Amino acid sequence: MTARQASAGQSWDDFWSEVSKGDTEVIRGVEVRVPTDMPLIVERRVEELQDSSRQEDVEELVKLVFGTDCMEQWRENGMGLKEFQTVLTWGLAHAGGRKLTFAEAYDLVQKGEGAGGGKAPTPNRAARRSQSAAGGGRSKPTSRASTASARKKSRA
Repeated sequence: MTARQASAGQSWDDFWSEVSKGDTEVIRGVEVRVPTDMPLIVERRVEELQDSSRQEDVEELVKLVFGTDCMEQWRENGMGLKEFQTVLTWGLAHAGGRKLTFAEAYDLVQKGEGAGGGKAPTPNRAARRSQSAAGGGRSKPTSRASTASARKKSRA
């Protein structure tokens, strides 16, 4: 049934559950749902945690995107950093409405354009910010000494 064919008496929760049913993928032995939307809480949590380097914070964001507590299982199953960046790039792209294959996500990571490596795979603001929280980090401010104008002595 398409969204337009839903019955008039259907509740919002039933309707949204029906239209947002998604596929699942098995990634490093863990079944995760393919993200179809970016939960609103992700943007807020990213803003709250943007300066954090705690592993628990990254795990919380991954759980919000993939809907499962999979980080520890991925770690135990041998997932590496580049692999994690590829999965995160793929997941964030899907959550932002852009279907991306694993190969395309890997290519973005290889080019430094995936999660944790610079340019976001999707224009979604929350996705860009969650990439920073996942390891990309914020850039360091430029030194004031190199950008400030020289002080002039007063003639008073």
